[in-house]
Amino acid sequence: MRLATTVCAAALTTLSALSMAAAAAPDIQTGDMVFQQSRSAQSLAIQQATHSPYSHMGMIVTRQGQPYVLEAAARVSYTPLSQWAAQGERGHYVVKRLRDTSLLTPDARDRLAKAGAAYVGKPYDLVFAWSDDQIYCSELVWKIYQRVLDVKVGALAPLKSFDLTSPAVQAKMRERYGKNIPWEEPIISPAAMFESDRLVTVGTF
Repeated sequence: MRLATTVCAAALTTLSALSMAAAAAPDIQTGDMVFQQSRSAQSLAIQQATHSPYSHMGMIVTRQGQPYVLEAAARVSYTPLSQWAAQGERGHYVVKRLRDTSLLTPDARDRLAKAGAAYVGKPYDLVFAWSDDQIYCSELVWKIYQRVLDVKVGALAPLKSFDLTSPAVQAKMRERYGKNIPWEEPIISPAAMFESDRLVTVGTF
């Protein structure tokens, strides 16, 4: 009897916590941007190069009534938001949205989702080149917004403008570029998009 009572109490505590989390969740919508600290092999280098904890991002797309993250990882694909969050450090993530919500009409959200679908299956770009043949996480979302709404979320910057001094960054550069480093290649980082004044935070978890 005591064991059953303990199990029931634990189950109620878990359900209560889940209910509180659900109540605290923002009204996440297609087109919202999500940011996290990735646990990938290159995450530390990105954090150190950009001076930001946020090394990975994606865009929310609602599918069958549920939030998915359109992300460029091994390939561009959809990941359920709960699964995507669990892949980051401590499950922490931040949801951001355009400050000018008048641009986010239902039709605009549909067009953002449709534009994102065109990238599904494209391989991840390990050298961060500014082409559509391969694509990295922030490049994916930046291009969707620029091409659909003519909105540039964050400023492009040449590779040489980042902090490339740490051992982790230099090791990744040797691995990816060898001696042929594209110093002038334009890059959009998750940090630049996270810090853009075009966005507002709608939830932090």
